[in-house]
Amino acid sequence: MAVKHVSPEEALELMRGQGYAYLDVRSVPEFAQGHPAGAFNVPLIHMGPAGSQPNARFVEVVERRFAKEAPLVVGCRTSGRSQQAASILEQAGFSNLLIQQSGFVGPSPLEPGWGPKGLPASREAESGRSWDELAGEGE
Repeated sequence: MAVKHVSPEEALELMRGQGYAYLDVRSVPEFAQGHPAGAFNVPLIHMGPAGSQPNARFVEVVERRFAKEAPLVVGCRTSGRSQQAASILEQAGFSNLLIQQSGFVGPSPLEPGWGPKGLPASREAESGRSWDELAGEGE
């Protein structure tokens, strides 16, 4: 089943009005540079000195934090990784997924993402929403 795409504004409305959680699948350094306010950071890929590596704990950590029917908006930088993440989560049994099209930055100035549109953003993770906390490394 194809996962529906929503605009940044629609994602914000769903978060505020229908209890959707924003799952930011960008790397920890990207998340720290700015993300939708209230987002959860579970990277699909970790960036390191040797380049990018798939996050082997991606599904495990999402499953530990969210029920399979939890309403989730999945976002990344421009929407490529969010497509991949949504597909992986759908295969794992998650059933209420949306992809925030154009991501946080946007693929081009003609299709700006969350940040350039001036939607609520932060550089600090809310308590319990950073990768370290979600992965249990911050305990």
